[in-house]
Amino acid sequence: MILESFRLYGKKALVTGSDKGLGAAIALALAEAGADVALHARGSRPEKLMQQIRAAGRQVTFISADLSDPGVCSLLISEVIAELGGLDILVNNAGTIRRSPAVEHSLEDWELVLTVNLTSVFRLCQFAGKHMIERGGGKIINIASVLSFQGGILVPGYAASKGGIVQLTKTLANEWAAKQVNVNAIAPGYMITDNTAALRSDSQRGGKILERIPAGRWGEPEDLAGAAVFLASTASSYVNGHVLAVDGGWLAR
Repeated sequence: MILESFRLYGKKALVTGSDKGLGAAIALALAEAGADVALHARGSRPEKLMQQIRAAGRQVTFISADLSDPGVCSLLISEVIAELGGLDILVNNAGTIRRSPAVEHSLEDWELVLTVNLTSVFRLCQFAGKHMIERGGGKIINIASVLSFQGGILVPGYAASKGGIVQLTKTLANEWAAKQVNVNAIAPGYMITDNTAALRSDSQRGGKILERIPAGRWGEPEDLAGAAVFLASTASSYVNGHVLAVDGGWLAR
């Protein structure tokens, strides 16, 4: 049955940056599809989300770690493996953004964004990928952006990091596809999250964005649920190095 190929029963997943927003929606979707889930954030434990995952009948754990220090990545993967008994699915969702004109964009902001959004993703993929290869397979989903393909405005570091995510995804897919590790990415469009709060509060800029979205609305975190479950499941076993845009048609405009 085709629907069985979308089920994640017995799978163990880590979703970074999953205390709220896109990460929380993805984590809940994976749990509802049958996976046990390790939540990650830099801050406090997301108690409500953890209750929702337990209500779905799945195991859940929470690990706090600051990904601005790439040195924590190996410890994060090791702790997840110890807590859940393995790792089959990694969703690299955690990220940050800094907005300023390019001539004023500080080196500190540039380095922070690249470290969190790209370097830590590479390190997490390295450690998780090694474990998955040894286990005989796994799924890695990197969260890219429509700015992986477009330059954006006032976000040079963010756009550069998300462009790098696409190339990293393709590179790892080239190496690991034959080892049964699928590496793919999701490129969300303009979503209702904390990262877009400044844009949505700017009536002029926010209005122009909304006018360009063919779907006629900003995306909700839950709009990523189906794409995440698909790429985490055996239904996507022959999908490698792909970037799936979930953008209401933005890139087609």
